[in-house]
Amino acid sequence: AVSRDAGLVAAGKPAESGMDEQALAKIHKRMEEFIAARQITGAVTLVARRGRVVYLDAAGQADVAGDRKLATDSLFAIASMTKPITAAAVMILQDEGKLKLDDPVSKYIPAFSQTTLADGNKPAREVTVRDCLRHTNGLKSDQKNVGTLAETAEALAKSKLEFEPGSKWFYGPGLSVAGRVVEVASGKAFDQFLTERIFSPLDMKETSFRPTPEQGQRLAKLYQPTADKKDLEPGKHWLFELSPETTPNPSGGLYSTAADIVRFYQMVLNGGDLNGKRVLSAEAVRQMTSFQTEENIPGLGAETGWGLGFSLVREPKGGMQMVSAGTFGHGGAFGTQSHADPAKETIFILMIARQGFGNDGPDLRAEFQKLAVEAIRN
Repeated sequence: AVSRDAGLVAAGKPAESGMDEQALAKIHKRMEEFIAARQITGAVTLVARRGRVVYLDAAGQADVAGDRKLATDSLFAIASMTKPITAAAVMILQDEGKLKLDDPVSKYIPAFSQTTLADGNKPAREVTVRDCLRHTNGLKSDQKNVGTLAETAEALAKSKLEFEPGSKWFYGPGLSVAGRVVEVASGKAFDQFLTERIFSPLDMKETSFRPTPEQGQRLAKLYQPTADKKDLEPGKHWLFELSPETTPNPSGGLYSTAADIVRFYQMVLNGGDLNGKRVLSAEAVRQMTSFQTEENIPGLGAETGWGLGFSLVREPKGGMQMVSAGTFGHGGAFGTQSHADPAKETIFILMIARQGFGNDGPDLRAEFQKLAVEAIRN
């Protein structure tokens, strides 16, 4: 089921992008092995290089009980892969002079001026917009919305900071706060802003917080390991409870396809534009994809750093050993993963729907990147 038209600048033959077609075909075979081993029910894999989609494949099933196969246009809950898109929205507003990264969040959400540390004292400095994009804000609560985005941000402002802003790194709900900042600074609803400023210009027609009924029929169902870990069974998670009342969650609420996500990453790799449409300034892209956390900040391992919304590879090790230092991307709670390697000019996208992976995933994700990198010829 290999199709090469993901509608990028040009979908082309792998050889035109310095890749080996037969080597790429091993990805499908390997995914079939993971399916047979009951690690996943299915996967959509996409590789793009030098601005062309060279591999787009679907293996396995979207719905086991309903016997519905996965397709290259299957929709997935991308969970935290939403975060870099939220960060891009903030950067668009910085490009326009409507906010600054070092503004205190209280400039947009006044309740944050009253936020205190766990001991009741005021922090040495207020939480900034930058702290929200790089997880140095001290917020440690759940990333689930509490009512509207405005109500969610107010609730977070009332929660205690676990540490002084900027002193440590902790993966938390900062991007939800950033999403509310976008609403206040732009005067638009968060989902409307993303559609107008990111999804429409990039032709990401399948990406939204509320899939249409037709898109819902293409959604990959969620699975989780059985108690004995030998099989998979249907999973349950609030992100899969689609309803018209769902409020946009800037930390993890988007649904998308592999072919849409690659357009966002290609725009970033291109320095902010795609097909002649500029979404971000080159400087905004540079800031998003460069290290915003110190090398030894408490909370982060030596091999990983954080940009703005993006996780960055500092030292290629473990599951990321096949990519170059400076690779940027993000994973999602249900096993999805998207990374762009500027040195290799390559984008890797893996779409799956299963719970119970560790944060860097099992060997499945490393294996996908390994096979893609091994297909590079020049």
